[in-house]
Amino acid sequence: MGGTTYRTVAGRGESAFEVRGSEFIGYVAPAESVEAAESFIAEIEDLHADATHNVPAYRVQDGRTATSEGSADVGGFVREWSSDDGEPTSSAGKPALNVLQQRDIENVVAVVTRYYGGTNLGVGGLVRAYSRAVKEAVDEAGVVEERPHRRLAIAVEYDDSGTVRGILESEGVEFDADYGETVGFSVRVPVEETDALCDRLRSATSGRADIEDG
Repeated sequence: MGGTTYRTVAGRGESAFEVRGSEFIGYVAPAESVEAAESFIAEIEDLHADATHNVPAYRVQDGRTATSEGSADVGGFVREWSSDDGEPTSSAGKPALNVLQQRDIENVVAVVTRYYGGTNLGVGGLVRAYSRAVKEAVDEAGVVEERPHRRLAIAVEYDDSGTVRGILESEGVEFDADYGETVGFSVRVPVEETDALCDRLRSATSGRADIEDG
């Protein structure tokens, strides 16, 4: 992936409409990892625990080449996954995923909730409805160009915490700090800037900073 950019949603987006009595609610959100995508899916499933179906799909960048069951790696190591969640095969999850593919967006997760309205829509009707829900949610969220980022977990003693915090602030990277027995920083940094940042932190702390993927 290097320093190249990719397209993703600008934030969360929603859509809602009815088709012959069935209510469809589409959700999309940015997701920088499979874990983040699965967390969002679980959030929507909890929100609509009484729904007939909660159909998920995601496309997430993954630097690993190995795949797990139900996933696939395509150009740039993008892990893709979808589920019909009880709808007829390929009538729901695949159409939802197809929208993400056609829009050429990555690090994105979608869930379409359906409350059955008593009238069968047929496979064609379901494909159109699930596709529409994702398309309209993506439109509502908006699409932006983004750089690949990496998350780091940095642990230091209190004596070095001010130095590390100052460097992170001067670099303008996103971070959260947790002050416990030691100080932990959760950092989000562009991939192409990661090595230089790690070198600077290690140099400033004489190698005392413990830096891992986080």
